[in-house]
Amino acid sequence: MSVADQVPVNSGFPAKSTGAEVLAKIDLTGKTAIVTGGYSGIGLEAVRALAAKGARVVVPVRSPAKAAEALAGVDGDVVSVPMDLADLRSVRAFADSFLAENKQLNLLINNAGIMACPLERVGPGWESQFGVNHMGHFALAQALFSLLETTPEARVVALSSTGHKISDVLWDDINFETTEYNKWVAYGQAKTADALFANALSRRLKPSGGHAFAVHPGGIFTPLQRHLPQEEMVALGWLGEDGQPSELARAGFKTPEQGCSTTLWAATSPLLVGKPGVYCEDCDIALPTDPDSPTARFAGVNAHAANDESAERLWEISTKMLAAA
Repeated sequence: MSVADQVPVNSGFPAKSTGAEVLAKIDLTGKTAIVTGGYSGIGLEAVRALAAKGARVVVPVRSPAKAAEALAGVDGDVVSVPMDLADLRSVRAFADSFLAENKQLNLLINNAGIMACPLERVGPGWESQFGVNHMGHFALAQALFSLLETTPEARVVALSSTGHKISDVLWDDINFETTEYNKWVAYGQAKTADALFANALSRRLKPSGGHAFAVHPGGIFTPLQRHLPQEEMVALGWLGEDGQPSELARAGFKTPEQGCSTTLWAATSPLLVGKPGVYCEDCDIALPTDPDSPTARFAGVNAHAANDESAERLWEISTKMLAAA
């Protein structure tokens, strides 16, 4: 696929639809889903909506106590299991346990992530945003692939972001070993990697009718911003000087209930059958970025995040990184 495949399908759902609205006519009885980061922010709302439609939802959790409190109010078949995306042994243990107890995996939603954090290294020395957002989820998908490829029409949703516009993959220095660390460039790289991951994975799921998609959920105030000081969010235009959401944010940002909708649309919509690896936003396939548009910073997908050759290159690099870890 390429940006030429980024053609909206007119889903009928407005940008600020809720997850419940997107799933209103979808029956997920008998389906099994994994939602990483499913105990806060938009992940929690995705879990709530999936469980309400009959899915069995497994939530890998880094903080079991926090997860238990957050998920206590969710109705339906929801279980949490310890896992830390920054710890490959933890990821493999989770996957082994899941494979032993389940015969299908209909939905894998790679929702968890970190954003614009100080330089930290995880695993064998990976920069943490790339290591958690991409490599942790790559390892999880690899470990679960035998089940994904034997579950008919399985879907994987990778949460990317409009942040992908900040940076392509830093092919010569992914882990900032010689490049001066910039938290936003690192975030942009990780979100581009998430989109390329979905592109490459879709080709590998094609024999079983499976699909993978990348999703930009929209601007949403969630714990994802925990590393950003208030003055930086003011400078970004997200908050006013009083610390309250700015006029821009009030107009454009979504609630967590609305923020999970594109994820759930990508996970379930029949309109996406035969459209592997596309990048979605606002409950539809996103258009290619129009550099002359006043919304170019916030809407559309850049060519570097929708490129087959880059996707395969990243898959090969990621496979080698994982094998060496």
